[in-house]
Amino acid sequence: MDASQISRTCIGIAGGARAETAGVVRKILSELLSGEIEVVGDMVIAIEAAVGNGAGVVVIAGTGSVAYGRNAAGQTARAGGWGFAISDEGSAHWIGRAVVAAVLRAHDEDRGAGWLEDIMKAWRVNTREQMILVANGSPPPDFAGLLPTVISAADSKDAIAQDVLAQAGAELASLGGIVIGRLFKGGQPVPVAMSGGVFRNAAPVRRVFYNNLRLKYPDVAVSDGVVDPVQGALELARKGMRPAH
Repeated sequence: MDASQISRTCIGIAGGARAETAGVVRKILSELLSGEIEVVGDMVIAIEAAVGNGAGVVVIAGTGSVAYGRNAAGQTARAGGWGFAISDEGSAHWIGRAVVAAVLRAHDEDRGAGWLEDIMKAWRVNTREQMILVANGSPPPDFAGLLPTVISAADSKDAIAQDVLAQAGAELASLGGIVIGRLFKGGQPVPVAMSGGVFRNAAPVRRVFYNNLRLKYPDVAVSDGVVDPVQGALELARKGMRPAH
């Protein structure tokens, strides 16, 4: 193959901005793929999908969460995304953990028995005591996997689920606001995009995120859709491909 036709693959993953993580992933993929392999953080491909080379902010809420932005001068900033144990506010993991905590509090107050059964079913345990052991286990359980149950409960007007999803939207708006405040001057229009499964599947989170962000930053333009980071990875790979002769 002519060297000018070698393809370039761009992979965006959580933690991909760290050199050690990128190195491990690149080594694994080099055994499966030919051509150049570039490993970047998921926030890099997300903002590419959201605004291309332009300025703006993207807030990602999937299993984890992070806000990332770039201004017209090319300066970048991020907020959140420091891992599920200490950060990832508004993420699916955060939502699941918050619901379990709220349900146990409700149990202490003689409320929320149905929720206990839902969580036990999701985690395939039979008793509350087993659920507690799983919740406090190491490694931790799949809190993020509770998201569909939480969304379904919120759709059925369950107060616990509605409150947690509203809190998630507020936390994500706060992350986006931090990045906006660091990169953009007041009164300056700022494109803001949402990305990730929490935004895609949880309308209450999108609604609270939009309202809270607009309340503090009236000039932001929040996109109605949820961007797909894969499109950003494809575009970055396309831009980096050597032209054929």
